[in-house]
Amino acid sequence: MWRALMLVAALQSGDFDAAGYRIARYRGVVAAAPSGVVRIDAEATRTLQRRGVRLIDVTPAEGGHWDPARREWRLAEAHATIPGARWLPEAGRGDAPPGTIAWLLRAAPADRRRPVVVFCLADCWMSWNAARRLVAAGHRDVRWFAEGVDGWRERGWPLVSAVPAGGPDGPAVIPKA
Repeated sequence: MWRALMLVAALQSGDFDAAGYRIARYRGVVAAAPSGVVRIDAEATRTLQRRGVRLIDVTPAEGGHWDPARREWRLAEAHATIPGARWLPEAGRGDAPPGTIAWLLRAAPADRRRPVVVFCLADCWMSWNAARRLVAAGHRDVRWFAEGVDGWRERGWPLVSAVPAGGPDGPAVIPKA
């Protein structure tokens, strides 16, 4: 009952769309994983990373954007991510255009039974949105690393320089690091 009341309040706040995706104020405490998603901690993420499980980083490109005319990313800042992760900036937006959602789905394992880990930063709704989208698309083993890059960094574990893994409308020109 209380979850239903919280959802109604959230929808009325304008932070969520009618489908329940967060569309505003993405930085804030996220109390629980979306339905059908398992929240995991840093140790579990590290174990899965070492096993080669698909990791998807949806941290936004701060000050950057996808240039559809040139089919390349225009990045204002460098980004570091967990080794082996695919960076899909902006793919966690609740109001992402269809091409961006399709990009997220292409980055996930083709076998929807295989595990996939989604993350961004601590207290960020973008990875929550992305995890929810993957479940809605039929992925059965979606894990959400809520602490994200921040939690990984806090443990002193290495991060690597990242470039976007393609773009919302297909293969992209990746900017030189």
